[in-house]
Amino acid sequence: MATRLITKSGARLPPLPTLRDLVKLYKLRAIKQLSQNFLMDERLTDKIVKAAGNIEGHYVLEVGPGPGGITRSILRRCPKQLIVVEKDRRFLPTLELLAEACKDTTDMKIIRGDILKYEMDNCFEGCPKTEWTDHRAPVHLIGNLPFAISTRLLINWLKDISLQRGAWAYGRSSLTLTFQKEVAERIVAPILTKERCRLSIMSQLWTQPQHRFTIPGSAFVPKPEVDVGVVTFVPHKIPLTNLDFDLVEKMARYLFSMRQKYCQRGISNLFAPDIREEYTKRIFLMADVDPQCRSFQISNEEFLRLADAYDKILKENPIIALYDYRAPRELREIQNTTVVNALS
Repeated sequence: MATRLITKSGARLPPLPTLRDLVKLYKLRAIKQLSQNFLMDERLTDKIVKAAGNIEGHYVLEVGPGPGGITRSILRRCPKQLIVVEKDRRFLPTLELLAEACKDTTDMKIIRGDILKYEMDNCFEGCPKTEWTDHRAPVHLIGNLPFAISTRLLINWLKDISLQRGAWAYGRSSLTLTFQKEVAERIVAPILTKERCRLSIMSQLWTQPQHRFTIPGSAFVPKPEVDVGVVTFVPHKIPLTNLDFDLVEKMARYLFSMRQKYCQRGISNLFAPDIREEYTKRIFLMADVDPQCRSFQISNEEFLRLADAYDKILKENPIIALYDYRAPRELREIQNTTVVNALS
């Protein structure tokens, strides 16, 4: 049975097959290796797009549109331009049908490729750039993310936000993304909660994340074993830190690497064994943070003080960064000797 798309402006587009018909028509089946789960309920896809805010006349990039469920909800709201990035060639005919149907109202471009490799610099033709401290940019990233790459993709985009590049070269572009419910809860987790983790720190330092609502797994085809959380991200108008993103991310990884132990245990691994005790004491004294608290008890402000202290230590003695406790044992021993000799 076909359905007719009606845009926000009232324009009636040619009738299109339903999503279920499209899946049957193109013999589309979710590929487990790609973590594909299709959202077939248009009430829910409309709700996801509504969470993104006003997109009429704006520029939208959709990640992994699949057979076009969320795509159709985006088109109903008449963005000026819509770019969809899809890795699976099986969906191209479906997406091309949508692009043809909406050509008089929205400039829809289809990019076949891997979103992890897609460069968003200058991807929106004619999109105005706004000052970072002004109102939000007219750019939105929306996507039902594959579970397998969602965390890596988020970290990549947070780094882009910190450098104001890619989609954030236009200004404070917003994101509306899906994650496993547990991941969504971790992203927004406040201090003193068991969900608090590296993603909490990183997301909250550069954006204001909000867990908008949860979608039951039963709404997806095929049904995943978990429910899904929809999270929106708006970059901070004034960044909470100017520290190098990679340094901050490294600190967060080490801090939460041993979350059931005192936080000094994870942080101590930043330093080579022969200087570990001395520099672990130093970093906590410099940051004025209790070394015997747990990682989930550390606030964003306390974390930034630790990161700032580590940055100062490295500027004083860059060789300290050479040590990597995850390296093979033989290499760690060489690194330890090199660091100690340099500091002697």
